Amino acid sequence: MEQVVLVDKKDKEIGYEEKYAVHRHPTRLHRAFSVFIFNAKNEMLITKRSSLKKTWPSFWSNTCCSHPRRGEEVKDAAQRRLKEELGIFVPLNYLFKFEYSADYDKEWGENEMDHVFAGKFSGKPKPDKGEIDEWKFVNVKDLLSDIKKNPNKYTPWFKMCINRVLENMKK
Repeated sequence: MEQVVLVDKKDKEIGYEEKYAVHRHPTRLHRAFSVFIFNAKNEMLITKRSSLKKTWPSFWSNTCCSHPRRGEEVKDAAQRRLKEELGIFVPLNYLFKFEYSADYDKEWGENEMDHVFAGKFSGKPKPDKGEIDEWKFVNVKDLLSDIKKNPNKYTPWFKMCINRVLENMKK
C-alpha cells in the first residue's frame, strides 16, 4: 500500500494516507512533484500517461510526476521516479511549488502541493510501459500552440505550470 504525504496550505506535513484514497472525492491536499526535462535543443520531453492510469489516462503531460514517500525528500523522490519511469538520472533544479486541484470525473481528482523541478537530458529515455505509453521531445513554441488548440489532450497541472516553468528556464 503506497502512502502519500498529507500537507496543509503551507506545505507542512500533517499525516499520511493511501495514494488512491486521497485521489478519490473528496480529495485531500497532499505533496507531489512535477519534473520537466529539456534537451540540448531546448525541446521539452513530454510523456503520454499510460492508458491504465486512474486519472488522466492517455493524456500528454510533463516528463514525470508523482509523490514523495513518507520520510523522502521531494527532490530525491523526483530523481527516483525519473529513473524508474524513464531510465534517466540527471541533476534536477528546484523551480517553484504551487497548489492546485482538478476533478478528473465524479470519483477521481487531484488536490496537490506540487513541487516543480527541471533538468537537461539529450539521450533516449527507456520508459516503463506501466507508466508511459509514448514520449517525445517537442519544440516549446509548437507545444504551446497545440495546448491552445487541443487543451483536452493535456493534464491540468501541466497546463497550469508550463508558462511559469518556461519563465524560470529563461533566468
